[in-house]
Amino acid sequence: MATVLAIETSCDETAVAIVNNRLLRSSIIASQIPVHSRYGGVVPEVASRQHLETINEAIAQAMEQAQLDWGEIDGIAATCAPGLVGALLVGLTAAKTLAMLHNKPFLGVHHLEGHIYATYLSEPKLEPPFLSLLVSGGHTSLIYVNDCGDYKTLGETRDDAAGEAFDKVARLLQLGYPGGPIIDRLAQQGNPQAFSLPEGKVSLPSGGYHPYDASFSGLKTAVLRLVQQLEKQQQPVPVKDVAASFQDTVARSLTKRAIACALNYGLDTIAVGGGVAANSGLRQHLQTAAAAHNLRVLFPPLKFCTDNAAMIGCAAADHLNRGHTSPLTLSVQSRLGLTDVMQLYH
Repeated sequence: MATVLAIETSCDETAVAIVNNRLLRSSIIASQIPVHSRYGGVVPEVASRQHLETINEAIAQAMEQAQLDWGEIDGIAATCAPGLVGALLVGLTAAKTLAMLHNKPFLGVHHLEGHIYATYLSEPKLEPPFLSLLVSGGHTSLIYVNDCGDYKTLGETRDDAAGEAFDKVARLLQLGYPGGPIIDRLAQQGNPQAFSLPEGKVSLPSGGYHPYDASFSGLKTAVLRLVQQLEKQQQPVPVKDVAASFQDTVARSLTKRAIACALNYGLDTIAVGGGVAANSGLRQHLQTAAAAHNLRVLFPPLKFCTDNAAMIGCAAADHLNRGHTSPLTLSVQSRLGLTDVMQLYH
């Protein structure tokens, strides 16, 4: 089974990991949150410069932690899409350089495929088919996982991603960045029934609503109007109750769609990935609903919910085991559909 050194620099974490098939040998993550929090969000140019300053040390630490030499590494991988172009270039260039220097196969990995593979790190015996619920700052999708590199998108957000909505509502409530963990912490102290907020629905041309697609822009606007109304009436904004009501609405929306999708497609397992997979409200709602329908829900450990290189290495190892490699001419892409993932490989 392949042992892969993987690099992840798609946004604001500089991460390097070594994975043997589905066994993690080392994982280094250098977060840039303290740097970007002063700006209220990720600044692409700043992120790229931070990756440049951190990448070499992260690679050295990953090798030292795994206690391996380069002769024991079978392949070098890096996230190549989607993400911030400048940030992706740092990781991809480092991976290509290592691959040429040590004469190893190179693999470019799709970031969302990595989030799917995060579950394999804690559930190494998991096998397709299953439903993947990907919820992060940039993506919210329901994916039918048929095999390595074989995916079908069944539902997705039509506007804001779930994590993006958390960040925007946190900014609205002046809570800081990143918004997800802050809202989650406050929501646990608030009343989720304090305010009735609209669950976004996506209309179909033929009438009715799409069963799996989601929308969070309207929910974000509803929170804005609620806060404006309270301020106009000179009432204090009950931040904990607003956070709890907002989080509960998002969790119910995602849960309803994921459960319906799994049942309609005859899938008995839902694997959740992405930063919002760490949200306590989503975990509680989804686990309760799944148990009522005899479905299995798998959440990766919290350390594998946010961006990390372990999930990238796990995906790359599976591709390498199947003989898939990428050309050294592979470039980065800010956008690339998950269903196009096999375009990355020979």
